[in-house]
Amino acid sequence: MQEPTLLILTALAKEPLHGYGVIRTVQELSQGEVVLRPGTLYGALDRLAEQGLTAVDREEAVDGRLRRYYKLTDSGAAALATQIGRLRRNADSAEARLRSRPTVGVRRLGVA
Repeated sequence: MQEPTLLILTALAKEPLHGYGVIRTVQELSQGEVVLRPGTLYGALDRLAEQGLTAVDREEAVDGRLRRYYKLTDSGAAALATQIGRLRRNADSAEARLRSRPTVGVRRLGVA
């Protein structure tokens, strides 16, 4: 799963959001490292909906414009949980290998 996809699913894990809310939340979650453009986001949301991971929650009119809210489906939550486990295992493996690295003349990079 690509990082933007992970972050989109994460953004929707707490509550349904409209497109701009997803963009803003992804930027916050990534501390500004991932900035989604609207075209990228809506293409991803369409793909995730086709896969059954997200769905339209509701639509409402705001200032005469239709605002669509998206939600994480149960399948999406399961996929996100699986991805979290995979990333956690990989990070643990990387940390263990880094800790076993010889430290002669090498800074520890903040790994306790």
